[in-house]
Amino acid sequence: MSARVGVVVFPGTCDDRDALRAVALMGAEPVAVWHADRDLGGVHAVIVPGGFSYGDYLRPGALAALSPAMQAVREHADRGGPVLGICNGFQVLTEAGLLPGVLRPNTSLRFRFQDVGLEVVRESGWLPGAAAGDVLRIPVKHHDGCYFAPPETIAELERHGQVLLRYRPNPNGSVGDIACVTNRAGNVAGLMPHPEHAVDPLLGSTDGRVLLAGLLGLTPSLSLESRTRSLA
Repeated sequence: MSARVGVVVFPGTCDDRDALRAVALMGAEPVAVWHADRDLGGVHAVIVPGGFSYGDYLRPGALAALSPAMQAVREHADRGGPVLGICNGFQVLTEAGLLPGVLRPNTSLRFRFQDVGLEVVRESGWLPGAAAGDVLRIPVKHHDGCYFAPPETIAELERHGQVLLRYRPNPNGSVGDIACVTNRAGNVAGLMPHPEHAVDPLLGSTDGRVLLAGLLGLTPSLSLESRTRSLA
């Protein structure tokens, strides 16, 4: 049986359908989860997708972090379930306290929409088949994507291997060129680039499949056959 992957949908979310399609392309079953739902419906993994949840009022991700669905996501993560936050989803996860740090406006104070290089920092279950030094190419599209945390938090992230990807070059001013981080347990990850927009050769890159395969690889119910098919 293939894994069921929930994609949380907030008012203002705009990349949920892309995430749902990407999940299906990876051989898993996509499940839309409405922001007001208090039950994830038995999904095995969760994607918090990109967009402008609640119109980015207050600050990006702040209101979405308080939604009933995010309480269910928090409980899922506390049980060790895999969660991937993409762009606005990364912002939501930091606001919800599921990932360290914050996302600030880009240092250019401009919206950035471009392909970026992402250097793999270390081998990880989130990056199956990728070795340190490999570079993935995945698009970004954001205004508030500058990752920041105080020096002591950055030191903790580095010490515990929670930094998975670095920008090469840095498009938004993120401290330490950090592009992707995990929680201490390693089952929650967030990044501003959009892996769901890099799953089809027609789009110019399929490197996003690496992260989505990582999400599925952390899901015990996904069969070996499905994992192999997703990477083909």
